Amino acid sequence: MNDDQKITYFGEANFRNTKSRFGIKNIDRRKHFYIVGKTGMGKTTLLENMAMQDIQSGEGMAFIDPHGETAFKLLDFVPPERKNDVIYFDPADTQFPIGFNIMESVDPERRHFVASGLMGVFKKIFGPDVWSARMEYILGNTVLALLEYPESTLLSINPMLAVKEYRKKVVENITDPVVKAFWTQEFAKYTERFAAEATPAIQNKVGQFTSNALIRNIVGQPKSTFDFRRAMDDKKIIIINLAKGRVGEDTARLLGGMIVTKLYLAAMSRVDIPSEADRKDFFIYVDEFQNFATESFADILSEARKYRLSLTLAHQFMAQLAEEVRDAVIGNVGTMVTFRVGAEDAEFLEKEFSPEFVANDIVNLGFAQVYVKLMIDGATSRPFSATTLPPIAISHESFKAEIIELSRKQFGTSREKVNEQIHAWSESIAAENGEKKIFSGEPLRQNENSLSSGNFSRPQTQLYDAICAICGKRTQVPFPPDPARPVFCKEHIGMAGEYKARIAERRPAVADHRPPRIPPQLSPREGEPAVREPQRNSEQRPVSLRELERRPTNRDARYSKPRFGPSRPPIGGQAVGQPFKKPDNLQALRDALKKSMQSANNQTPPAPSEKRNETEEVQEKNSSPASSNSKNGTIRPGERIEL
Repeated sequence: MNDDQKITYFGEANFRNTKSRFGIKNIDRRKHFYIVGKTGMGKTTLLENMAMQDIQSGEGMAFIDPHGETAFKLLDFVPPERKNDVIYFDPADTQFPIGFNIMESVDPERRHFVASGLMGVFKKIFGPDVWSARMEYILGNTVLALLEYPESTLLSINPMLAVKEYRKKVVENITDPVVKAFWTQEFAKYTERFAAEATPAIQNKVGQFTSNALIRNIVGQPKSTFDFRRAMDDKKIIIINLAKGRVGEDTARLLGGMIVTKLYLAAMSRVDIPSEADRKDFFIYVDEFQNFATESFADILSEARKYRLSLTLAHQFMAQLAEEVRDAVIGNVGTMVTFRVGAEDAEFLEKEFSPEFVANDIVNLGFAQVYVKLMIDGATSRPFSATTLPPIAISHESFKAEIIELSRKQFGTSREKVNEQIHAWSESIAAENGEKKIFSGEPLRQNENSLSSGNFSRPQTQLYDAICAICGKRTQVPFPPDPARPVFCKEHIGMAGEYKARIAERRPAVADHRPPRIPPQLSPREGEPAVREPQRNSEQRPVSLRELERRPTNRDARYSKPRFGPSRPPIGGQAVGQPFKKPDNLQALRDALKKSMQSANNQTPPAPSEKRNETEEVQEKNSSPASSNSKNGTIRPGERIEL
């Protein structure tokens, strides 16, 4: 049978009350295969069944598994005659890391694609809130410059930004005029302050990966231990175990995105094979592909077909994809399979499966039930319903352990050797810059004496023994302890403010009994008199206001009693704390009023017929106000009364 007509089975359809198995031809798989559905509906089983058929039929394939279970299961289905064809890539195998350098031997016409792919991976990992246009601009030119420098890796990004001598060597090797102009005319004119603001953000993000020994030993090897192009042409089986629980989610995303980019670059290098018919098919399976789908994924979907690179993609719901990637997937895939999805996704997919199926039908699909739009001989069929095949049983003995060991020996490198390579590279850059090495092969251990090993030259700090003021445990401080000053251990250093506040609340209002500090006498200069500081008696000490209130003095008798405070008894009902007021002599005032009223009663009033003009009355009032007032018994303000 012609390879184009080879069928990969994945489902059963009910046709005229008869269940018939059906599949897809290789020629139609080149238009890509798309699967969407909720978790637990059978997507992974569908991928496993198709991949197992490719393994047993001798096809070349790569399976990127973010969970790890399928990767182990596929090893059980490798027939004995294909044991040497398997490349088992497990980043969690730290003893024999596989070398993978995305910057190795990139065609000059494809360098921009590598830079764009790396930008997309970093942008997806760090998110749009952290990622900025300036970071992308500087990092993009950094990657493009390093792609022209031999034996560059991801570890070279930070030295390119931080080590001036290394950057000078890389820039001298650049042939792209635009990239070279950036480093010689733009970056070289950055002020130290601007460079200190622009580059540390990139160094921090890239350093999160390069400082991890697990990923550093993989991407830090200048030579990849296997060639993707040769693996595709020789129909190798590449199984990539990116279990998030073992390598971390961000590490899985970074490696997965770079592997997809590298596979696409390897496929595009097939342009040197003039006839498309002479290019061999290679099938890529990506489960949960939203983790690795960057903006450059649209180019892969649109151009991979001509290089015989067929993609089979699966994920859970549409919102996981960026709008640009989603449109590229829907617009370029030839075969579409949907399991049960949510209401929002069902409305979106209704446009693809109507009028045969509407949103309500897609929402109510059962387990392993699918709606399919199948590519048949280059034409898309009408949507139909089907059921996916059950898991395929193993038909031979499993060679899993033997395959893993063969893959480690063929494509892995011992960790000690990788550490030596990275250590030597780091020291060569440090020697150029006159500094300590940037990366060490092994992470520092807690019990290593870094001072004796010579890795660091730090001045020794003298430590003093002290007692923690809170827990009473012994601790050490870099200053001589003062008995009057509290010292705290590392566990209670954060409670210093609270401790001082509590001590201040409990402290009695008495003065400090320490003798006052007397400054030394100044030595006289030539021709000037000696300046003496005023001296106090050592017995004298400052006192508080409260102490003054209860402390008698030896002055005259009028100051012998306390002048302040509530010790004085209240006078005449006067409230305590009010200023002292002399009481008035009310009895004398009463006697004066009584005498005045008696004198007024003894005088006889004038006759009623007697009339006096107003002028005389006014004159009489002005001349003798006291007599007038005594008649009516009133006392006017300012009037003098004899007591």
